[in-house]
Amino acid sequence: MTARATDPGTDRSTWTPERRLTLLLLAVATGTNVPTPLLLVYRERLALTDASVTAIFGVYALGLMLALAFAGRAADRLGRRRVVLPAAILAALASLLFVFAAQSEPLLYLVRFAQGAASGTVFSVGSAWLVETATRRGNPAGPRSAAVAMTAGFAVGPAYAGLIGEWGPLPLVLPYLVHLLLLAGALLASWTVAESLVRAPSTPGEAPTSAFRPGARRTALVVVAPLAICVYAFPASTIAAVPVLVGFPYAPVALTGLMAGLALGAGALAAPLQGRLGPRTAPVAAACGIVGFGGTALAAAVPAVLFLAIPSAAVLGAGGGLALASGMSRLPALAHDGRLGTVSAAFYATAYIGFGFPLMITTLADQVPVAAVLAVLAGVCVVLTAQQARARL
Repeated sequence: MTARATDPGTDRSTWTPERRLTLLLLAVATGTNVPTPLLLVYRERLALTDASVTAIFGVYALGLMLALAFAGRAADRLGRRRVVLPAAILAALASLLFVFAAQSEPLLYLVRFAQGAASGTVFSVGSAWLVETATRRGNPAGPRSAAVAMTAGFAVGPAYAGLIGEWGPLPLVLPYLVHLLLLAGALLASWTVAESLVRAPSTPGEAPTSAFRPGARRTALVVVAPLAICVYAFPASTIAAVPVLVGFPYAPVALTGLMAGLALGAGALAAPLQGRLGPRTAPVAAACGIVGFGGTALAAAVPAVLFLAIPSAAVLGAGGGLALASGMSRLPALAHDGRLGTVSAAFYATAYIGFGFPLMITTLADQVPVAAVLAVLAGVCVVLTAQQARARL
């Protein structure tokens, strides 16, 4: 099916192309954390260990990084639409397959891996599609829209899945069906959005050998990459490791889902602040790690103040949202024309390293108190805050 480009000057529809792409990113992001609070249900039904629970959560990142090894270059060669739309369909299929994975630990790993591959492709290439579409239409808010859509979706999924998982009917079926309906609507809305990739004319031998502009690779490695890891390390740690290792005495599935929704919702609310904070966004994001990990460490060490884990989760989520918005705003300046898809994929591949933090925390907690592990992470964020404040890019 061939989409027709719309003249920006004559498009007066409320559902502009960038809004339809924002909805698609939101819908795909919603599904990624639907399984998160339900992992506690899977643990009980399948007698999973703590390490298995966090590994199922983290194998998502392996699928993401494998997809990103190919998605960016494929999108720069084939176009955004031809990569994003099939990946979004795969994300819907993954949600459907979760319905049949409730009795099989190996199948949970497989479906979670596939969900990661589909989501990583949509996030990296879809955000490039959205940014390019918005820019061509004179809308400078493309990077913030992408960040808000994804962080909001990350929040919505675990919030409703936790409530259904604790008190609703068909706890391992209904949450995925809700996501399927949302994603089907988003696919229909975005199906006719025009391709955004425009290749500048070039002669043989003039194509850039690197996706990065001259001198930008060092900036990407030294300045952007360290904060990129925080995008998912912050919220993933608080929604996957803390509930398993610290635990809640009442309604653990619902509280895990609501805490995840709070953390990721805070990220969605914080991301638009990038427009006001400008170059201060990065150090503020890193500073959220100091407060969030520090508060969570105190909650883990002193049972009487366990409630501190909840506001700490919100602070960590806000830090992740700010880190994402900061990174998205930096990418266009780092990429050669027509190579934003590859640079965006590299950014997300780095960010998804953060999904390994819950497994790392769980593994270290077998040797030392979890409070000590979290306190060390708070200390690392002190160094990162100083480094990002000096960079100011």
